[in-house]
Amino acid sequence: MRFVIVGAGRVGLRTARVLQESGHHVVLIEQDEGAVERAQTAGFEVIEGDGAIEDTLSLADLDSADAVGALTGDLNDNFVACMIGKQHGCRTVMRIDEDYREEIYKRYADDVDEVIYPERLGAIAAKNALLGGNIRAVADVAQNLQLVEFTITDASPMNGYSLSELELPANARLLAHGKGETALTIPDPDETLEEGDHVVVLAGFDTLGDVRSIVAGESGRATALGGA
Repeated sequence: MRFVIVGAGRVGLRTARVLQESGHHVVLIEQDEGAVERAQTAGFEVIEGDGAIEDTLSLADLDSADAVGALTGDLNDNFVACMIGKQHGCRTVMRIDEDYREEIYKRYADDVDEVIYPERLGAIAAKNALLGGNIRAVADVAQNLQLVEFTITDASPMNGYSLSELELPANARLLAHGKGETALTIPDPDETLEEGDHVVVLAGFDTLGDVRSIVAGESGRATALGGA
């Protein structure tokens, strides 16, 4: 997947790292010279400029981006960046700080796909917000391993099949299964996967795309997975 992140400060850069480590392509937009230099030193593609200006965002080729994460410390800039991203068909995630009132949250929540408080949630939550859909990264276990939770939908290839029929790649393991809203448990091979079920898989980053195709299927641009 391809992500455009507005803001290469602490939150933006950390989110960019966890996305890049999972095999995604990330473009950062930042206007502070020091932050630009740090991001470039870390190996990221950086567009220097104001991410709340359409001409700057156009340099990031939003038409080929899956999502825009507006992760600066400025609420107004973040909202503008998300609205521009929406015009290009991108999933939009907007950062607001914890000290904003609940009515501020409600005001913007209907206009963007997700509003996040990254100071409280951390970079892994920002990453999940950008991924969207029926996939949730649970934890980065090691440099090349990740725990990922999938939700079975009506369109999932495994919907209606038993767990014993789930054939994962060699470096992926099914660790847990839960029926609907019930707690996750040790997988029972005889259980049938149904819409709303959850499965947790441990997999290498290089096969997460294959795992997603097997378990969740191809459900659209915003949930395509090339590593969670």
